[in-house]
Amino acid sequence: MASTRSAGLVLGLGIGGFVDGILLHQLLGWHHMLSGWFPRDERINMIGDGLFHAGCLVLVLAGVVLLARTHPGRGRELAGWMIVGWGAFNLAEGLVDHEILGVHHVRHGAHQLAYDLSFLAFGAVLVALGLLVAQVPIRRTSSG
Repeated sequence: MASTRSAGLVLGLGIGGFVDGILLHQLLGWHHMLSGWFPRDERINMIGDGLFHAGCLVLVLAGVVLLARTHPGRGRELAGWMIVGWGAFNLAEGLVDHEILGVHHVRHGAHQLAYDLSFLAFGAVLVALGLLVAQVPIRRTSSG
């Protein structure tokens, strides 16, 4: 059985990377992953930061897997609720930022609404799939 220590360490590495990348790289613009090699190329630095965040995500997911292994039999439920949370994020962010506030769209230009609606549909599918994976019983009303 995996230990809580190993799960915590791997999760901490991933979360620490996210805090560094989000706060220092994106919000403060202090240092980007490839700024020492490409100091004036914003596109390359954005790609480098994106790859860094992808690595952080891998660490967080690995930490979640390790954590789930410390609670045998609960990993499927945890995975399901994580998928529900992802879908809920897409639905909330898509409705508020894309449709209500118009802060941004999935893809600007031709067929903008189709991309936004597809994003919302994907969120709804994730919620349904997550509930299925988590094996949440569907309540049925009895007639009679």
